[in-house]
Amino acid sequence: MFTVDINCDLGESFGRYKLGEQEEILKYVTSANIACGFHAGDPSVMRETVKIALANNVQIGAHPGLPDLNGFGRREMKITPQEGYDMVVYQIGALQGFLTTQNAKLQHVKPHGALYNMAAKDQALSEAVAQAVFDVSPELVLFGLAGSELTKAGEKLGLQTAHEVFADRTYQQDGSLTSRSQPDAMITDQEKSVQQVIAMVKKGHVITQQQTKCSIKADSVCIHGDGEHALEFAKYIRQTLEKESILVKAFI
Repeated sequence: MFTVDINCDLGESFGRYKLGEQEEILKYVTSANIACGFHAGDPSVMRETVKIALANNVQIGAHPGLPDLNGFGRREMKITPQEGYDMVVYQIGALQGFLTTQNAKLQHVKPHGALYNMAAKDQALSEAVAQAVFDVSPELVLFGLAGSELTKAGEKLGLQTAHEVFADRTYQQDGSLTSRSQPDAMITDQEKSVQQVIAMVKKGHVITQQQTKCSIKADSVCIHGDGEHALEFAKYIRQTLEKESILVKAFI
């Protein structure tokens, strides 16, 4: 039996700005990555998102990003490994506070946006991020791009590490994601997206933009909660994977 977790980035509204239909999306995912206030989210949004996730029996993860609300955390910043460590510890702590009020437990940590992509390639930064997660709690699961420096750093420390793949992103032949600055970075066709996920889960590879096969491990598949058709796609991918005899369940 093939199994996979479906995770979604949520809690990314801020003040009067509303983003996504998270209450409905949470019916179809098994893990939620909740923004912690740096790239998106605010205390009230965090509290409400935790509440809704728990009501839907969805596992909760911290989604720490770079301090860049205007750029939604998707613009690279020159930070030191120590700064990366501090940012991750700080944001995990913020979300853990809300979980404590609900007698709930944090499952995982998944960096967001530019921080995620930087840590996927930068060994020193990846080790700092993994160490931050480990120091907060060695029981936490670290989510990172499949086969990246971040997953390697997590495994080296002995953290449970989930290799993450993307339904709506294209890949390069080295296993990295195509940069969002490129016109072919996103997959907008639902059927193409789902077929990519099925191949990654069942066959262990993805067809890259260079039309080569790249080996890949798929523990969790990400769907983006801020997409134009995010709710429709969440429902579609969940139903299609189950029809393909792929068990959809949380990582732990």
